[in-house]
Amino acid sequence: MKIGRVTGTVVSTRKLESLEGIKLLLVQPLDDNMENNGNPIVACDTVQAGSGDLVIYEGGREAALALDNWYNPADSAVIGIIDQLDQVKR
Repeated sequence: MKIGRVTGTVVSTRKLESLEGIKLLLVQPLDDNMENNGNPIVACDTVQAGSGDLVIYEGGREAALALDNWYNPADSAVIGIIDQLDQVKR
């Protein structure tokens, strides 16, 4: 699992049938210090996250399995909204 922040939504007027009805989010990956880590990604929303939410997301085949229809090409999926995050300083 990875941590990211939702920075927006992606509108697609045409999608594969397996992705119909799935909201697409723009997610900025974050590192351990909560700093931007790489380029934003497009992720399928499984938890009704919104702009600005801190989220848990998964990539690869596991992302596709997070959707009701497992046979899809999803490469990233938001699987949780973080309410609180406590970090132990080393």
